[in-house]
Amino acid sequence: MRTGSRLGKYRLERKLGEGAFAVVYQAFDTLEGIRVALKVPIAKTLDAATEAEFRKEIRLAARMQHPQVLPLKSADLIDGLLVLAYPLGDKTLADRLQSRLSPTTALEYADHALEAVAYAHEQRVIHCDIKPENLILVDGELMLADFGIAKIALRTIRASGSGTIGYCAPEQAMGKPSFRSDVFSLGLVIYRMFSGRLPEWPFDWPPVGMDRLKSRVHPDLIALLRKSIEVDPRKRFASAIPLLAAFRRVKPRALKKKVSQRSTSTLGGAKSHWKSVQWRQFQRLYGKLLETKFNCNRCGGPVSEAMVCCPWCSQSRTRHPDGTSFPVCCPRCNRGLKSDWRYCPWCFGPGFEVDGKRQYGDTRYVARCTNRKCVQKRLMPFMRYCPWCRKKVTRKWKIEGLKDKCTACQWGIARDFWSFCPWCTKTVRK
Repeated sequence: MRTGSRLGKYRLERKLGEGAFAVVYQAFDTLEGIRVALKVPIAKTLDAATEAEFRKEIRLAARMQHPQVLPLKSADLIDGLLVLAYPLGDKTLADRLQSRLSPTTALEYADHALEAVAYAHEQRVIHCDIKPENLILVDGELMLADFGIAKIALRTIRASGSGTIGYCAPEQAMGKPSFRSDVFSLGLVIYRMFSGRLPEWPFDWPPVGMDRLKSRVHPDLIALLRKSIEVDPRKRFASAIPLLAAFRRVKPRALKKKVSQRSTSTLGGAKSHWKSVQWRQFQRLYGKLLETKFNCNRCGGPVSEAMVCCPWCSQSRTRHPDGTSFPVCCPRCNRGLKSDWRYCPWCFGPGFEVDGKRQYGDTRYVARCTNRKCVQKRLMPFMRYCPWCRKKVTRKWKIEGLKDKCTACQWGIARDFWSFCPWCTKTVRK
């Protein structure tokens, strides 16, 4: 199809890319008045079996709901062709890698990519085509795209006898993809972001770019990457889920400090020591009460799952980046849920289907919902919404033993320790 031509309500403006089975265009939606990325299958490659699989993959893409996964905007049958519309990103990671990428930015992009693939693996989905071209930048956030099409493309993948096989794991190139194959591809993408070089077959260690990698990141992150790109899949992380967990443990110390910072090492060291003392004192007094089991990804200070920002440095925690003690996670905010909750009490959104009528007790229930029609009514500290009826909690949560409260939201704060309110992000007045 030519640029400038019409396809249903879409006007094709320019070609963005082309694969074995589809062409992606920048297109203008003449009804909604917005630009989209329009994926149009190549008609000659679609036999009946492939089209059936293509439809199945459209349904798969439609159900992938995650902040780091590029959402499917719509899927339509236009002029006999299955057409997929996605939000139009700013650029791909491949485009971004054409210019210098700072270690700090690379670290955040790695976190975004790992979170997206870990979510896919939780859904039992193998992406099969993780590469910079399928990681899209949207408003500074890296999002994973192109679910499903890669599975169809797998039919044509063949082993490469020598030379590079790009981001494809060796066993995947031989037609045996697995979660570990995605881990391999992710490892290569992250390695390239930090080193500027892409390792090639036969992936001997150390690969190209190691000197630059060593100068930029901690040995623990290098060890994580080495495990991710092992040629033997049995030696890799089993999926992106444990890989993400390992990455989050390494992340606070992942980057090496610049030599220029040594000139202020005495002052910086004293400040760092004071922070550590302050954090230990806080944990001793309030750690158990507030369940501050996690550490801020920016400053390392203790934070809890319910906090929407770090009280020490104001780093946003709209989405909880760590694990949970609850059995289930909310797909929107990644905070924990009990199996009998119908709604997420930490963020507002649609409810969840609850299996069975079993109810689970918990000693953390300390308050009651004010909605007269709510059947259960039980609330845990710092819930924003009732998990049973979704009513917004009007209670001003306090911290036991403290009279301090935020002047903005009126929730309890530890004024002697915190610089920001972790419940509404406002600055704490000392």
